[in-house]
Order: sequence, then structure tokens, then C-alpha cells
Amino acid sequence: MNKPVLVLNGNYQPINVCNTKRAMGLILADKAMVLENGRGVIHTVSRTFERPSVIRLVYVVRRPRSHVRLCKREILRRDEYRCQYCGREMGQLTLDHVIPRHRGGEHSWKNLVAACPQCNRRKGGRSLIKARMKLLRQPFEPRPTAQYLFGRYTGGNGVWGKYLEGW
Repeated sequence: MNKPVLVLNGNYQPINVCNTKRAMGLILADKAMVLENGRGVIHTVSRTFERPSVIRLVYVVRRPRSHVRLCKREILRRDEYRCQYCGREMGQLTLDHVIPRHRGGEHSWKNLVAACPQCNRRKGGRSLIKARMKLLRQPFEPRPTAQYLFGRYTGGNGVWGKYLEGW
């Protein structure tokens, strides 16, 4: 009951991922309908229901434009879990402000990068020029495409691809 279910808006735009229990609640309340059933059925005392993989809301929900949250997990994901100074891929990455905060640097997408602890200590509170270091690529804010937002759930959910492509 905890498997992920892709929730589509009334116009087939992907808007969320919820668990099977929440999806079944929406279906039973006639707020959503099953589009893809790739997981078998759920048996109750009196009925049998399809176990949903993709559901679509019956109505269109007006939502503000989505954006990617600025947090450590998303910065590491954007930088592909690699140090942006030496290129090493490791699990113990830290965040580094390209322009240090005490020198007027902001806490923003364009000033934060993933760095290994050694490179972070080597750079310290200095600028890139003073530390004689270079970035492998310039930091940027990732576009909030459906594939980027919901792509991590697609493992084992191959039918989701056709719903995530166009958005």
C-alpha cells in the first residue's frame, strides 16, 4: 500500500506522487480515476479494486508554477554527487559557497556547489582566484520538468514515462 502512484491533473499534467493508500482514497471518493493498473488488484470483503500505478483527477487543479526547492539534497542531485572542484564522486559531500557569505555571497542556486571535504577545506573562506581553484561547471537553478521532479520514482514504474515526457 506504500508504493508510489503518479497523480495527474485533469489535463494529464503530472502534479504529484502519492502512495497507494492515498490514491485509493481519491478513487473511492470519485475524485480520481485509474489510468494505469500494473500492480494487480486489492481485495476487500465485498469488492475487488485495481491497484493503481497512475491516476488522473476528475477535475483540473489550478497550481502555481512549480520550482525545485533549494536544499542540500537537490544541490547534490544537480551536481550529480560529484565535487565541483576535483570531480570526485563520493558519498560524503558538503556544500560550498563559491563566493563566501562573509564576502557578500548569497545563499542561492548560483552560489552553492557540491564539494568534497578536502576541497572545501582547501578553498576555505577565499574566492576561487585566491584559492587557485576552478569550477568544473557553473552552478545553475535546475528546471522543474516533470522528469526532474518525479523521475526518481520511475524505477519499476515503466508506464510513467509516457506521462512525464511532454511536461
